[in-house]
Amino acid sequence: MSLYANTPLVIALSKGRPLKQLLERLDQLDISPIEDMLVSRKLVFDTHHSNIKLMVLRGLDVATYVDHGIADIGMVGKDVLLEYEGDGFYEPLDLKIAECEMMEAGMVNEPALPRRLRVATKFTQTAKKYYAQKGIQIDMIKLTGAMELAPVMGLAHRIIDIVETGSTLKANGLETKAHVCSISSRLIVNKVAFKTKQIAIQSVIDALGLETG
Repeated sequence: MSLYANTPLVIALSKGRPLKQLLERLDQLDISPIEDMLVSRKLVFDTHHSNIKLMVLRGLDVATYVDHGIADIGMVGKDVLLEYEGDGFYEPLDLKIAECEMMEAGMVNEPALPRRLRVATKFTQTAKKYYAQKGIQIDMIKLTGAMELAPVMGLAHRIIDIVETGSTLKANGLETKAHVCSISSRLIVNKVAFKTKQIAIQSVIDALGLETG
């Protein structure tokens, strides 16, 4: 990738299940860490290009580091971007990795619902927009895990959560009620870096776009 051979770049990746696929995608661009990022406890890694470094962070932190220009490029889930309130980056590419759906779910054979719903989710901004568009008033309950338990135990009428197979919902007596949005890993680029390092960053975007397409 001679187009970015002399341009310093920092690329931030989300830790967790998509990381292996993200690294494979970068490896196809001849960008690979010197150490195994899947087992190391380090957060910043040198690559086979002396001018390119990789970071591994929690999803929301990826958005924050790119937003503030510490990282030039990030790879992070759309669910994170929907919740993030900064605007210091562009989102030029869907990487089509870790594809799943964000759904509204509730109990099977649920009783009639009140006009004002209690909704449990960790995706509070997304849920607010979703119900506002439907004209439904809600009381938000923020949870960080075990979302399916909320309707079962009467904490909430509905939940908003990411669904892959639906097996966890079914096992807890829940079912999907409506589709909220599609989720996948996205490429984000710091706005200032895109101007100052445009040739290098555009070459990455173009190469990833070819791989994705």
